Amino acid sequence: MSKRLFKQSVIPGFGITLGFTLAYLGLIVLIPLSAVIWKTTDLTLLQFWQTISEPRVVASLKLSFGASLIAATVNAVFGLVLAWALVRYSFPGKRIVDTLVDLPFALPTAVAGIALTAIYAKNGWLGQYLEPLGLKIAFTPTGIMIALIFIGLPFVVRTVQPVLEDLDKEIEEAAASLGANRAQTVFKVVLPIILPALLTGFALAFARAVGEYGSVIFIAGNLPMVSEIAPLMIITKLEQYDYSGATSIAVVMLFLSFILLLVVNTLQAWTAKRTGREV
Repeated sequence: MSKRLFKQSVIPGFGITLGFTLAYLGLIVLIPLSAVIWKTTDLTLLQFWQTISEPRVVASLKLSFGASLIAATVNAVFGLVLAWALVRYSFPGKRIVDTLVDLPFALPTAVAGIALTAIYAKNGWLGQYLEPLGLKIAFTPTGIMIALIFIGLPFVVRTVQPVLEDLDKEIEEAAASLGANRAQTVFKVVLPIILPALLTGFALAFARAVGEYGSVIFIAGNLPMVSEIAPLMIITKLEQYDYSGATSIAVVMLFLSFILLLVVNTLQAWTAKRTGREV
């Protein structure tokens, strides 16, 4: 009498799991996004173009995406350094620093914006010393970038940190024994291994920064053509009951974000395939 072996699985069968996943994804993501795009169809193509090509809208989109890219790049560099220090070194207060990394996750965004404004305003703790030197941060694009760096840093650190913890130190020692200097070990041995995770952290930080509102709105100053972000333009359109105009800007942000994230994910997949590691 033959025995049949059944493969046990904690999760239900493929059909049920896939059906639930698609239903959940449709309700939470696809239907709301479809509603945004559908609302834009109230405008003609010419009206849509006129809305998104307004100088204030174009300036706000440039500021939001430009500041987000810069902030995500800064976080990719210094987030990697911070993750490396937390993984490879022991120092007094390490647990406190490790906890502080997650502070932007727990802190309400409005509180973060008010705190940053209090620090960098003309009469703030640091602003009162920086402005006499010609370094004005609050109510400028520079202040926006600082706010975006603040809220995006944990995404890079927490994405790269587990990969570094799994990275065996013997790999670095082997590279050094073969004659590689520190720069060669970092760029030719370590960086290719952690690059997919680093790109993931960059993409997450960028995506978080593009749509950020609460922590930016206070320190931005909201000066038209200078420090006015795209999410604020959407809120302004909604306050004017211009729902089609608001969704038009949202659709443009959605499209540009999707393209940039697609590029990053494609590069991530190519890098993982080249290094022989799955994403």
